[in-house]
Parts: sequence; C-alpha cells; structure tokens
Amino acid sequence: MLVPCLKSVFLPKTKHLGRILAIDFGKKRTGIAVTDELQIIASGLTTVNTKELIPFLKDYTKKENVELFIIGKPKQMDNTDSESEELILSFLKKLEKSIPNIPSKREDERFTSKMAFQTMIDSGLNKKQRQNKALVDEISATIILQSYLYNK
Repeated sequence: MLVPCLKSVFLPKTKHLGRILAIDFGKKRTGIAVTDELQIIASGLTTVNTKELIPFLKDYTKKENVELFIIGKPKQMDNTDSESEELILSFLKKLEKSIPNIPSKREDERFTSKMAFQTMIDSGLNKKQRQNKALVDEISATIILQSYLYNK
C-alpha cells in the first residue's frame, strides 16, 4: 500500500466527466454508443426501436451521468441534407423537450454504415452475422462517436 502522501504524487485524482452518448437515428432502429467517464473510449451500447428511443434515453440518463448527446447528421455527397434529416429534426425537438438539461451536437455520419459493415467483415463475422442490421446501427453510432472524439 502506498503511503498517503505519496498517493497524491503517483495516483493523481482523475476528474470524472459525464459520458457522451451518440445516436445513429433510423426510421425503425437507432444505434447508440457511449464513452467511458473520461471520454476517451467509444463503445457500442445497444440498438433500440426508434419508437422507444426517448423513454430509453430518459431511463439511461437517470442511471448514468450523460453530459452531451451526439446525433448523426446524414448528408448527401454534394453536402446537402439527406431525406432522413427531417425525421431527425423532429426527434431533436422531442429530445430537447424530454431531456432539456443535456445539450446535443451534430456529427457528419456519411459512410458510417459502409464503415460499420467493413468493420464487421474485418472482425471475421460470417455472412449471417453481418446481416444483423441492429449491429450495423450500433457500430455506426460508435463510429459517429469516435469521429466526434477525434475532432473535438
């Protein structure tokens, strides 16, 4: 055991931040990823039915300290908004009303589904496992979160 005075030198206290939660919003399913409390590592959390997303987020934010939502921003190759942006904007209004104390930011999500699928191939998943669209959504949310952490 370290002597108390040496503990402060060798084991400095780390400041625990709130988690960052990323959302890959979809019409049917939504992938969710979160950081650790130090906001260093992005990990897939789950995929939820989009109709149950707000209740899921309310429950999760009661259990865990979340300080920021990152929501994927789908864009076309010409940098215009994709057609699903309208659904996301509607969701963002509901999210703001339901959980007003946690801010949200947007992160470009172009190519995340393709990158997620390639990650599944690289991980050695067989064809049947790669057809799991819920897993693709969860990995996509993780990629969105990793992108945000890299760029912040």
